[in-house]
Amino acid sequence: MIGFGERVRAAIAARGRLCVGIDPHPGLLEVWGLPQDAAGVREFGLRVVDAAAGRVGVVKPQVAFFERHGSAGFAALEDVLASARAAGLLVIADAKRGDIGSTMDAYAQAWLTPGSPLEADALTVNPYLGVGALTDTMELARSSGKGLFVLAATSNPEAGTLQRAEAMDGETVAGTVLAEVAADNELHTPAGEWGAIGLVVGATVDRIRAGLGSGMTPPAPILAPGFGHQGARLADLGDLFGDFAETVLANESRGVLGGGPDELVERIAARRKELGESA
Repeated sequence: MIGFGERVRAAIAARGRLCVGIDPHPGLLEVWGLPQDAAGVREFGLRVVDAAAGRVGVVKPQVAFFERHGSAGFAALEDVLASARAAGLLVIADAKRGDIGSTMDAYAQAWLTPGSPLEADALTVNPYLGVGALTDTMELARSSGKGLFVLAATSNPEAGTLQRAEAMDGETVAGTVLAEVAADNELHTPAGEWGAIGLVVGATVDRIRAGLGSGMTPPAPILAPGFGHQGARLADLGDLFGDFAETVLANESRGVLGGGPDELVERIAARRKELGESA
């Protein structure tokens, strides 16, 4: 079984590092002329999948915008997830789950079990109940060829006080998350491969202040929000991420989606060009 880190590595080599967000929030549904209901978010998601397939390697549905429509919204999300995976896209479910014990196990089973209605290739998870609380989730991900993206230094400004705080070992909290994830990857990753457990590191974050001054060993995927609407420029990715840059998936949502469905392909091509890639 090919591990998730190696699957991301192959996707970047084949289709570049742009990760297209699938974020059907109310303002975008209005711009797209779609109804504010489950049928609208389903249509939105499927159109993004159609535009992304063959042009990028990775998409990231934001679960909350489907969840707000209840059971019908989850049914719509199931269709979008299945369509994206059938199209050969790696799918990151942006659900930011985080809990302990059997509750966290249930979240992991919902999103990472092959054949599950909500099956994705990776899940965003919150480590602030302790990285150790994610141990079983990490094991399930690896055994299924799946991955995780553990929140380390996020792009929202409110997070800085917590994530840059000094932990007991003198590292920042974010730095401690990185160290614990890297240690887990080192135990379970064959030499020369990328680890399956990645991090979320915002493109607007000062990595040095956050305690993330150097890359990970072994390398592992970095999901980087903050490009476009939040202010970071795709052309600056190398400078922003330094030693991490090789493994970064650059996520952009509103800047790609905001022109409506007729501009999706053009905007995807423009973002890949900004990254120095051929569309």
